[in-house]
Amino acid sequence: MKPTPRVIVVTVLISLLLVWLLAGWLWPGMKVDAVRAKRDRIVQSVDERGVTRLPDTITITTPSAGRVEAVTYAEGREVKKGEVVAQFVARDLELAVEECKTAVERLKAAVHESGFTAVEETAYEQTEKFVSSTEQTVAAANERKRSGRARLEYAMKDLVRIRGLAERGARSADDLDRAELQQVQSDADYQQDALVHAAMVTMQLATNLMPKMVKQYIQRKLLGKDVLEKELAEAMVRLEQAELNRKRGTMTSPVDGVVLNRFVTSEGYLPAGTRLLEIGRLEDLEVEADVLSVDVVGVKPGHQVEIYGPAIGPTPVRGTVTRIFPAGFSKVSSLGVEQQRVKVIVRFHPRDLERLRKERNLGVGYRVRVKIETGERPDALVVPRSALFRGPSSTWELYCIRGGHAEIVDIRVGILNDEMAEVTEGLSEGDLVIPSPDTNLVDGQRVTAVIRSERPGAADAETPRAGGD
Repeated sequence: MKPTPRVIVVTVLISLLLVWLLAGWLWPGMKVDAVRAKRDRIVQSVDERGVTRLPDTITITTPSAGRVEAVTYAEGREVKKGEVVAQFVARDLELAVEECKTAVERLKAAVHESGFTAVEETAYEQTEKFVSSTEQTVAAANERKRSGRARLEYAMKDLVRIRGLAERGARSADDLDRAELQQVQSDADYQQDALVHAAMVTMQLATNLMPKMVKQYIQRKLLGKDVLEKELAEAMVRLEQAELNRKRGTMTSPVDGVVLNRFVTSEGYLPAGTRLLEIGRLEDLEVEADVLSVDVVGVKPGHQVEIYGPAIGPTPVRGTVTRIFPAGFSKVSSLGVEQQRVKVIVRFHPRDLERLRKERNLGVGYRVRVKIETGERPDALVVPRSALFRGPSSTWELYCIRGGHAEIVDIRVGILNDEMAEVTEGLSEGDLVIPSPDTNLVDGQRVTAVIRSERPGAADAETPRAGGD
């Protein structure tokens, strides 16, 4: 019986289905690299750029204005504590001291002269005696004036009596004339005595002021002595400062160290405070790193640090976090993004620093990288960090090979670093995961696992897995 077209179509479809099923069963699937989830130590860290620095440097400056000799200590030269590294021209400082000494001696002489008042005291005694003599002279003039007045009164009475007698003829005209002459002469003598007395009283008033004037002169002279003593004190301070400048004029290194910078080379007159040299101790070298504020919250003093980079060489060195600045600052990244960062100070381990100074000549301002350990799990279930990706709900996911198929598994992670990730939920030890899933890989796709050796330095070992874990 001839088959119908319908039977032919059904037969063809069944044949194609059987061929497809047979091909799917025989096709091993896409080859993918795979690693096993394992127990291992994992360290969480913060990786940042840093720069070497010194916690303290000593700047040699001019203590005062003056002429400084040429500074011969160049950068990189080692200096010992107490070694002379710069100095003023000695003759200039000596002349300044001599000038101040001369001023002090001059003012001492002026103070002594101002305090010598023997002449003035003698003049005071002389004026007191003159006042006493004037008082006696005034008293004598007063007595003479009183005597003259008595003579005048007698002459006036005598004239009246003689005139009465002359009118009665008892006295002659000559007697009357002599009485009148006596009265006029007595009046003139009295007026002269009164004038002399008044002059002597006026002279006495002026003479009485002479002792007071001499006393005031002595007091003014003593006030001038006080001023001179103040000037002498100022001059002595200037002398002390000049002697101190002479002592400071020889500038020495306060520590054993090395010259970091030389700011002045040739001789010249410089103002006070001019920087000459900068000296530091390379034994105190440390690293300053600007860490993102979101990362620095996990950094604590005492955390271990790995320091590496071209300046360090092929072998990283160890360090310790010693200080975290309490205040952050804004910094624009190379991509133009403003970031909030915090300074973290890392101290080298002494032996490593000693080796770096000898082998690498490490100095101040060298660029390095620091990896600060912020957490550790000694026995964590770890997978490669590259295996993780974010799912639609922002949870962590990875591809796990189960039954020959790649399955997306939701996981919960703990500590992360650049190489590994700790898995706390969703995975078991020994499970196969795809460390670098292809972008074309889909959930449930058939795969063949190629397990890579994880032994350092060993050749990759491929173990095809066709249809199984």
